Amino acid sequence: MTQNESYRASGVDINAGYRAVELMKSHVAKTFTSGVRSDIGGFGGLFELDITKTPHPLLVCGTDGVGTKLKLAFLMDRHDTVGIDCVAMCVNDVICCGAEPQLFLDYIALGKNVPEKVESIVKGVASGCIEAGCALIGGETAEMPGFYPIDEYDLAGFAVGVVDKSRLFDNSTIEEGDLLVALRSSGVHSNGFSLVRKAFNLDSDVSRLDRFEPTLGCTLGEALLEPTKIYVRPLLGLAQKVRVKAAAHITGGGFYENIPRCLPPGKGARIFLEDVRVLPIFTLIQQEGAIPLADMYNTFNMGVGMVLVLDREAAEVALSTIEGSYILGSVVESEVGVQLI
Repeated sequence: MTQNESYRASGVDINAGYRAVELMKSHVAKTFTSGVRSDIGGFGGLFELDITKTPHPLLVCGTDGVGTKLKLAFLMDRHDTVGIDCVAMCVNDVICCGAEPQLFLDYIALGKNVPEKVESIVKGVASGCIEAGCALIGGETAEMPGFYPIDEYDLAGFAVGVVDKSRLFDNSTIEEGDLLVALRSSGVHSNGFSLVRKAFNLDSDVSRLDRFEPTLGCTLGEALLEPTKIYVRPLLGLAQKVRVKAAAHITGGGFYENIPRCLPPGKGARIFLEDVRVLPIFTLIQQEGAIPLADMYNTFNMGVGMVLVLDREAAEVALSTIEGSYILGSVVESEVGVQLI
């Protein structure tokens, strides 16, 4: 290892960076698929795309971060799950086109490089990649003292998927009467945490995170830090059996912003509130924060992480093959994106 005392004196420990890379190597290696053509540590990650089953391949790219959910990880000093969130937020966007995730890169910027903490973060990223079936082929860890507080970091990622042009989800085929099928979320996922922190007054009362909540069956902190569900396997598995017309990843903006993104002009979604299977964590957030119902549906997933648009026959297949899925609503002729009745 090289020594650079001048750089160390400024707050950057090069050797800590080397140590972090060594610790993360075993986790990264577990994600490697047959397309990987390079090892960790190079200037660029190499990946050979197998197009034997995709004569007209389209690359689909997505990038995202974990957001202020990271503040809970800081408060609880638990860093092994946020990497899963990072992967999920990217690959769940990519699969909304029908693409199969192929590769992933991460970016970690922190105030101080603690190799064991970086390893824990990357272990989570690797776990997410394995669940999504994509390879973690590279990334960057940047120690930035004076820019980030010493105990804090930011985490972002970038995913690339591929889909044959003939299998691209086509929302132009959506018709009135098509059904909206909900795929259950694992909790709050990775958006809306500024409002969550305000609702529970977490910036002033950290102990609230350790309180056991009977309606949740765990502590508040455990429920909030639950990783974002990855929908790659159930959604792409369904797409092998039936035609999926469209899919919407329910992230920031909740129902009102995300569902219309997958619908063509002139089509809207009609959803009856009584049909939404709201998870207990959202009931608790609403009660604690005295949040209007419309704001809840305009911020959170409310227990629905993904919405699929299917004809009735395809919907029946989805309900019988995807655990916890249910009919959320239907497509109507409307200029209003979402009608919550």
